[in-house]
Amino acid sequence: MTRLHDADRRDFASDNYAGVHPEVLAAIAEANGGHQTAYGEDVYTSRLHEVVVQHFGDQATVFPVFNGTGANVLSLQSVLPRWGAVVCAETAHIHTDENGAPERMGGIKLLTVPTPDGKLTPELVATQAWGFGDEHRAQPGVVSITQSTELGTLYTPDEVRALADQAHEHGLRLHLDGARISNAAASLGVPLRDFTTDAGVDLLSLGGTKNGLLYGEAVVVLDPTADGGLTYLRKMDMQLASKMRFVSAQLVALYEGDLWLRSARHANAMAARLRAGIEDLPGVQVTRPTQANGIFVIFPPGVADVLRRRWRFYDWIVETGEVRLMCSFDTTDDDIDELVAAVTDAVS
Repeated sequence: MTRLHDADRRDFASDNYAGVHPEVLAAIAEANGGHQTAYGEDVYTSRLHEVVVQHFGDQATVFPVFNGTGANVLSLQSVLPRWGAVVCAETAHIHTDENGAPERMGGIKLLTVPTPDGKLTPELVATQAWGFGDEHRAQPGVVSITQSTELGTLYTPDEVRALADQAHEHGLRLHLDGARISNAAASLGVPLRDFTTDAGVDLLSLGGTKNGLLYGEAVVVLDPTADGGLTYLRKMDMQLASKMRFVSAQLVALYEGDLWLRSARHANAMAARLRAGIEDLPGVQVTRPTQANGIFVIFPPGVADVLRRRWRFYDWIVETGEVRLMCSFDTTDDDIDELVAAVTDAVS
């Protein structure tokens, strides 16, 4: 096949725009050839379980799936009764960017909470975690947090522990959407289990696609009592890969060594470089903390339109002109410097 795109082009709309990390592509090739038992009874999925245990502890079990939305819906379904509800931030991905999948496919009520920075606190959770035993209200059963959040902010291990303690005190589970879990760990400088297993998280969605995978994520159950039929739900929800070895091999390549950390550190560093290059320019307002691999900014009037002639990025809040710029594992210094130079030229 003839290549149809410019392989040197970089955009800043999403880390999903990036290609596949070469080490992940190599792992897919290594997993090819011959026959392996389908539906997860293969050596690569077995190896993935060992890798997950190394990161999250002996009690952890893993269920590879196709994508992040599938991982989130499966996770939440598995720990909720039909009448259950999820407390989440108003900006959570499960609420804003999954096209109603938790409600439509999972039959789950989302109880959303406005937050100033995308992060829940025990006090904020309490505004929705009520009405227990009231037959007229969907019953809160899970608190779901995102790490890093949709606004690029991070939960510390202590903040996660406080939420877990509150949730468990009320008989709720704590779920962590870890689409960018690697970026969070890289920024916090702690192992993955510090803000998951050791902080009381019951189950999580383990991200990969935003950090260099072709496709594939996983549900990781940290509390064995939180596995509410995932074996059956995964098939019901069309997330059971027949050739699962190719999903598992990618996750093994990412998490077996330090590829997950190297890639995330690089993406975070590129975001920090971008912020440093534009935050002091005339009229440029960096609107939120840069704690992972995303920058939120309001440019002077007309500047975003000029930049859009060359790059794609997301309008975050149209009314204020706030946009989001995301960096990836393959963003380079030259990519950042080119964008900074264009912003500098546009604002002057």
